[in-house]
Amino acid sequence: MAACALRRGLLSSVSKYNRKHTQRILSVTDPSSGFEAYKPRLQCRACGLLGGVQQKRFMSSRPEGKILETVGVFEAVKQHGKYETGQLFLHSVFGYRGIVLFPWHARLYDRDVTPPMADSKPEPPGAHGSKEVKGKTHTYYQVLIDTRDCPHISQRSQTEAVTFLANHDDSRALYAIPGLDYVSHEDILPYNSTEQIPIQHELFERFLLYNPSKSPLFTARDTLKAWQEKNHPWLELSDVHRETTENIRVTVIPFYMGMREAQNSHVYWWRYCIRLENLGNEVVQLRERHWRIFSLSGTLETVRGRGVVGREPVLSKEQPAFQYSSHVSLQAPSGHMWGTFRIERTDGSHFDVRIPPFSLESNKDDKAPPAGYTF
Repeated sequence: MAACALRRGLLSSVSKYNRKHTQRILSVTDPSSGFEAYKPRLQCRACGLLGGVQQKRFMSSRPEGKILETVGVFEAVKQHGKYETGQLFLHSVFGYRGIVLFPWHARLYDRDVTPPMADSKPEPPGAHGSKEVKGKTHTYYQVLIDTRDCPHISQRSQTEAVTFLANHDDSRALYAIPGLDYVSHEDILPYNSTEQIPIQHELFERFLLYNPSKSPLFTARDTLKAWQEKNHPWLELSDVHRETTENIRVTVIPFYMGMREAQNSHVYWWRYCIRLENLGNEVVQLRERHWRIFSLSGTLETVRGRGVVGREPVLSKEQPAFQYSSHVSLQAPSGHMWGTFRIERTDGSHFDVRIPPFSLESNKDDKAPPAGYTF
């Protein structure tokens, strides 16, 4: 009997891909309401099983009237190379359906890896430790999230991962592109589907064209190419920072958003996306945050508070990850941020998890302001 290994959270995926078997992706639908509550599951055609403990949990908690329908067929995970525009996928951590728009080649600074002295980033002033970190090229993808899955991504504080400064004088006004995300190569679980519109998103048909003679079946429209080129400076993912403390891994991705004038001074804005992952078996909860923000103007700000974005997420083996985005502004064109998260164990004891230091750079001010996504 073929083994069907089940993955974390909402997603059940193959942890070791078996080329001998084809896995079907299943979703939950309510025939009485027409609403689709997406909970992906794998079924191995060789054994016909959904797999062990997760199957029992799913069946016992399934609302009355829900049935399973096939969404698509898994493809082999790419160990080398990159996925192309139009590739359908499941997110291996958050379980949502999505489609690749285009790749980014970022520099990953992993503080868990001891590097040689060359090609490394030094510590910012006052940051913890003295270790220099070597950057390694890593592929990320700009993707669209299926809007049907957004209500079920419980371990994200929001699904609008990309925000911009508004194109007017209000220096604090932001606008978001709903359902646009950045996904690491290893988080992609590729699949294919016979549907001509397999992803529900307002930009899907504007950006992508169904082409049955191609593989993947969807190619970029001119509107996607033009939007990517025009907004490249504001979308670009350049640096990723990662560090693990006591089995809690923190990944930070900063983005420069632009500069605005306020009260006769320049205010520079950045957004940053943070993911916490519990790599161990112990259940823990994030209780506090402690930030240090250094500005090129010479100021050092300390920020303390309960939780993050109003939440104190629990990280367990069933739901090991939590992700959120926030913003920071400085009255200087560059700076650094670093800090710690206070984590609580089930026995009431605490420990601090390091947030890797990351730079706030404003090297794109000579570019035109972001163009949004209207056409």
